Amino acid sequence: MSRKIIGAAFLSLDGVMQAPGGPEEDTTGDFTHGGWLTSLFDEAIGHQVDTVFSEPFDLLLGRSTYDIFAAHWPFIDPDQDAIAAKFARISKYVLTSSEAPLEWRGSHRLPDIDAVAALKDEDGPNLVIQGSSTLYPQLLERGLIDRLVLMVAPLVLGKGKRLFGEGTPPEMFRLVEHRLSAGGIAMSTFEPAGDVETGSFAMDDPSERELARREKMKAEE
Repeated sequence: MSRKIIGAAFLSLDGVMQAPGGPEEDTTGDFTHGGWLTSLFDEAIGHQVDTVFSEPFDLLLGRSTYDIFAAHWPFIDPDQDAIAAKFARISKYVLTSSEAPLEWRGSHRLPDIDAVAALKDEDGPNLVIQGSSTLYPQLLERGLIDRLVLMVAPLVLGKGKRLFGEGTPPEMFRLVEHRLSAGGIAMSTFEPAGDVETGSFAMDDPSERELARREKMKAEE
């Protein structure tokens, strides 16, 4: 049975997922709001994270997130932290073109998106994405995402790496689960639902002003 790819991410209302856990986690792009999740984290969020990791899984990461994780989790006592213990045991797959060594035990390089697709087709545990904003456009383009677990915080950051950045293809999703934490974090699980469906609320017989507006809009493109 092939693996599923599950994306799990913390987001702001404007879609930023950069450095939720601390000021020094990822400062690229002059990002100055690292640690934006910490004041909102509570038992409900912890339970949601535990749920994501409750079934057998391996990690699928981009290179930047891998470097963040590899500098943190191997140095946490697995006897004192359940997630550290799980991360120590599982395989870590990294989509990267870099030849820099992957020093975290159990790490494997994936050179391109074709390698990710081949891995997904193999028997094995699901692949859980953490962070790794650069993966999503490529995975969605190839139809490789099976589920999104999004935890959206009630704040706006204005800048930073986004889950759905430039180049993300259009896609519809259906909501399969939704809960709300006491701090206002919306925890929602989505699964792909095909192409985006469009329609129109416009009048069947548009006014002359509306027709002129459309012509002006075309001329300004």
